[in-house]
Amino acid sequence: MPLPFFNTAPAPVQPEETALLDSLPAGNEFAPPPQGRVAAPARQAAGLEWRRSHEPVAYDHSLRVMEERVAAIVAGHGQELVWLLEHPPLVTAGTSAVDTELLEPTRFPVHRAGRGGKFTYHGPGQRIAYAVLDLERRRRDLRWYVHNLEEWAIRTLAAFGVQGERREGRIGIWVTMPGGRECKIGAIGVRVRRWVAYHGIALNVAPNLEHFSAIVPCGISEHGVTSLADLGIQATMADVDRALRCSFPGLLAP
Repeated sequence: MPLPFFNTAPAPVQPEETALLDSLPAGNEFAPPPQGRVAAPARQAAGLEWRRSHEPVAYDHSLRVMEERVAAIVAGHGQELVWLLEHPPLVTAGTSAVDTELLEPTRFPVHRAGRGGKFTYHGPGQRIAYAVLDLERRRRDLRWYVHNLEEWAIRTLAAFGVQGERREGRIGIWVTMPGGRECKIGAIGVRVRRWVAYHGIALNVAPNLEHFSAIVPCGISEHGVTSLADLGIQATMADVDRALRCSFPGLLAP
């Protein structure tokens, strides 16, 4: 059954190309288009491909694949893509990244991602779900889309008995640890080109949490980072992939 937020999302916006933070700002940075603008004709649906990589994927390769798929969808002949993968240890820098938040600049390779957000660590034990999706087939509303990406992560975590939560003014997906400390377990970053969204979500399954000390994760220094393994949940990537796929249809399927 659709959740209430489907009916209460803010007004849609109209980008040509936009990089988004994990949580969109409350102001008018993404204002509606001028009245009278004619919507582009709907692109022809070409289906949705689910892809799973069993070995770590180089970041530059994944970005190239996503950008090529975006171009194909915009041209009207590309399949949408959900790609489940891991990266080798690396750091990605979003469009709001600040150099002082890269605490160990030579420890891991750093890639300029083009997505919204700040610095994010990726590495083995973290499930990346890249989603290249045509918002023309769903809803031309970036806030709605980011909210549904967050909900996708939250419902996936719920399959393992973990209560993931949003926090006002704090990007990502959070859990409350014993004792009340709040730690981040998931990250979200998006870029949109001609109403095709790409990048997606990252869930900490069993990464080396010490690696996150190389950065200020997503620009937030006063809170920690956790994972399913850190919470005592022994989930395999296959388990997480099943939960991601089961959670997807009610939220992001066209």
